[in-house]
Amino acid sequence: MKRFFAVVLFAVLAVHEGAAQEQKSDSLRLGRIYEIGEVVVTGTRNETDVRHLSQTVSVIDRTRIDHAMQPSLLPVLTEQIPGMFVTSRGMMGYGVSGGAAGSISLRGLSGSSGRLMVMIDGHPQYAGIFGHPIADAYQSFLAERVEVLRGPASVLYGSNAMGGVVNIVTRKMKEDGVKTHLHAGYGSYNTLETELTNRVLKGRFSSVVSGSYNRTDGHRTDMNFEQYSVYAKLGYEMTEQWRLRGDVNVTHFNASYPGPVDAPLLDGDQRITRGMTSFAVENEYDKTSGSLSFFYNWGNHWINDGYTPSKGESPLDNRFLSLDNMMGVSFYQSARFFSGNRITLGADWFRYGGRAWNEYVSGELAGTISELVDKHEDEFAGYVDWLQDIGSWLTFHAGLRVDHHSRVGTEWVPQAGLAFHLPNSVELKASASKGFRYPILREMYMFPPQNPDLQPESMWNYELAFSQRLLEGSLTYGVNLFYLDGKNLIQTLPNPDGSGMLNQNSGAIRNAGIEVQGAYRIDRQWSVDANYSYLHMENPVVAAPEHKLYAGANFMKDRWNVSTGVQYIAGLYTQTDPVLTEDFVLWNLRASFRISRWLDIWARGENLLAQKYEINAGYPMPRATVMAGFNVNF
Repeated sequence: MKRFFAVVLFAVLAVHEGAAQEQKSDSLRLGRIYEIGEVVVTGTRNETDVRHLSQTVSVIDRTRIDHAMQPSLLPVLTEQIPGMFVTSRGMMGYGVSGGAAGSISLRGLSGSSGRLMVMIDGHPQYAGIFGHPIADAYQSFLAERVEVLRGPASVLYGSNAMGGVVNIVTRKMKEDGVKTHLHAGYGSYNTLETELTNRVLKGRFSSVVSGSYNRTDGHRTDMNFEQYSVYAKLGYEMTEQWRLRGDVNVTHFNASYPGPVDAPLLDGDQRITRGMTSFAVENEYDKTSGSLSFFYNWGNHWINDGYTPSKGESPLDNRFLSLDNMMGVSFYQSARFFSGNRITLGADWFRYGGRAWNEYVSGELAGTISELVDKHEDEFAGYVDWLQDIGSWLTFHAGLRVDHHSRVGTEWVPQAGLAFHLPNSVELKASASKGFRYPILREMYMFPPQNPDLQPESMWNYELAFSQRLLEGSLTYGVNLFYLDGKNLIQTLPNPDGSGMLNQNSGAIRNAGIEVQGAYRIDRQWSVDANYSYLHMENPVVAAPEHKLYAGANFMKDRWNVSTGVQYIAGLYTQTDPVLTEDFVLWNLRASFRISRWLDIWARGENLLAQKYEINAGYPMPRATVMAGFNVNF
């Protein structure tokens, strides 16, 4: 309560003592994390001024992604989004199954449990059987920008958007012509990263085609990683109001995981292929806009879970295989019936599932198959989203979703909020929103302690947000207070009948915290930005730090571009039984120099303080690493 009143007092003082008038922002303003007045699609499915949303959406644009010089999007999000954290275990690659990393948590809710949704152009991307995102599929070459909605987004996106969404908005060309970009680099532990992207806009036709190859030996024995990816998107404007687009993205990776350092693992190998495709028909008129889209995601997993000789184990006789998929149709249409009003009606149909089995390659059962699961389930939902401006100083935002699951039943999902547009470029927002998650197939049908009678998880998020822009837009900052109250969380506990362990709807979550972020454009050469989050959890979970701080600076002059950042993590649970926590400081540095109009060279260094730390218990991270390479643009 003391923190709450302090923030309210701070807001009141800022209203009276801030800058006089809001003016148009300088288009050269770089290094900004959250920009008042920016147009986003996440949060309403339509292009909407972020000031009119009652929930918080953070945007990482292409400039920020390019400056990070990372093949994966997730390290960029870890730095730039307060309250978000992504687990890692090595130089490159996250993997799946035992010892995997790439778990995305937001405000203490983890995507590895299906409580945080990753989307590409508004389409869910989680694995059909396991219900969680596959981190190695989200590469930087995909993104024009990334929009992160912090808090439940279940009204628009249904199950698995319980804690928020990460929406990857794909690349596009903005002016007629052809542009090609080649990125290549080499560095520590025989690590190689490459990417080639071609973008075209010719009249009504547009295309984006990208491919990449990445590999590393890793900083530990048996920690090699290799990845091949391709992405293609085609678009065509039939008229000024109607357009078509379709895309396909396929990534394949081979990964090895060595197990914890105190119990090295042998033969821990994975061969994973993930793919997605979508097709959409979109319309945009003066007073109405909408889309009808179809998407299909699939995965093919081959996993050898390996063995630990120090524990007396022998090579496994079986290999885990799975084929999963998710398909869906989404429709929405938005209309403005009178001034300051917009109503969006939408409907979704999702079908997801797959088959998983063990294939025995040796031993007495050699040549046989043991089925684990072969199921699909359906969701059908309708929703309404309503924005209403009341004068120039207030926007009311509300929504309701009715979501029906083929096995579990029906969920009603409401949300409501207010956005106050106050003098001196101040925005004050208050919201209450419900999030939910249906139990996934793995929890219900695969491996003991499966339980087919599980019910949905649900949660309410209450949030108060304050933001302001000063100095003609050169300085922006914001503060968020939130409280999460969840019930029926699925936990693995002793079976009441004494027959072992069982997945049960017995968990609760009560998280509270504060998030602060700001950015300052000092002049045309210098900009700085920072964000901080504090998270209090009654029931601590792995990979959700209590304190997370990032501070960065960017310098751009003539042919030089240099950026640096320091990240401080404290109270990071790497395991909860027994409790293990980590505190560490990471310093990263990136620089590029433009040799000519078409060629530049670059270098980046990570963990330059050579910190010794772990994010996944038993998996020490590499000390200082360096990468260097070149970019060709024509």
